[in-house]
Amino acid sequence: MVSRVRVWLNRTYAENVFFMDQLRRNPSDRAVEIHATHGDPDSPVLAAADTAELEPEGLSPAAYVEYALDQCRRRSIDVFVPRLHQAAIVAHRADFAAAGTALLAPPPEAVALFEDKVVAYEAVQAIGVPVPPWWRVRTVDELVAAVEELEGAGHKACFKPASGAGGVGFRVVTRTPFSLTHLTGFPGPYVPLDLVVEALRSADEPVNWIVMPRLEQPEVSVDCLTGRDNVLRMAIGRTKNGRRRGFTLHEQWLEPARRIAEGFGLHHLSNVQFRMFGDRPVLMDVNTRPAGGLHQLALCGVNAPWAAVQLALGEDPGTVEPPFLGQDYTVVSGARPLRPVTLPQQRTAETGPLLPAVPAPADAVEPAAQAPLPL
Repeated sequence: MVSRVRVWLNRTYAENVFFMDQLRRNPSDRAVEIHATHGDPDSPVLAAADTAELEPEGLSPAAYVEYALDQCRRRSIDVFVPRLHQAAIVAHRADFAAAGTALLAPPPEAVALFEDKVVAYEAVQAIGVPVPPWWRVRTVDELVAAVEELEGAGHKACFKPASGAGGVGFRVVTRTPFSLTHLTGFPGPYVPLDLVVEALRSADEPVNWIVMPRLEQPEVSVDCLTGRDNVLRMAIGRTKNGRRRGFTLHEQWLEPARRIAEGFGLHHLSNVQFRMFGDRPVLMDVNTRPAGGLHQLALCGVNAPWAAVQLALGEDPGTVEPPFLGQDYTVVSGARPLRPVTLPQQRTAETGPLLPAVPAPADAVEPAAQAPLPL
């Protein structure tokens, strides 16, 4: 009898409820049990897991490694998919292996390289992957000089932290004075240059930003699966152009992603993102973790999470090729159940007349993730 596989995801994104669903519906018909931990008791991944715990807050990276090792030993974890403190965890791969746990993550050298976007751009440019022009900015003078050079070449300037994930901290610089226009509708990424300059001058310490031209769509995220032998097993592009999304196997996207994944040893799952600079694709970002939208490859008949778990366990899945490319689709919010909790604060006495209301059902759900729908 084939034994079950026990997988742990730590403090991961809400979208990874779909990652968990795919592990359970694996084509090998293997029993999978999922452990999840998070700092937010209302994270849907806790409700989707077979076992779940709240993570302690305030741990240093070193202390978190000890916490993670204890989780792996107590829970008999076979495969650990680390997101929080990934760099510190992969530096202790041998300790996790001694506990019987395989890490579904790249080696520490690869994680460290892609933690800083400027260092990453320099490295990938050296192997022939096109990148946009960029400036590392720490001071007001550096920011203004970079913005003026970009605007002089006819580009819109944008900036984001040199270290960080997703779109956190991304802003587009505008010369339009701050006005009521910025306060109508939904908040956007545009920020007047004079306000940025003022904020930098009043800051207690320098920033660490990367300034670059605003890149154009389409955005293509190439999901890669690479073995510890540095051989790519899977590369499939997910395209995004406004609301419309789709898939591609065009080599203009896959070839540079393959060069990065194999050249820098991005073992297991990684995600390489491109956008257009003029008429050519350039690298935007490299993520050394599974992308939140990885589950969308199911629309191409691919179960990437299970192939990655197999690879982590030493069971080579071989080349993973989509049997077909799914139709274009969009992404909409969906509902996922949450774990039952007691509210930390509840009204104990009426403070005024209350409006009549229909009681909420006991198994109420909240929109917590996004699922693809065909267009």
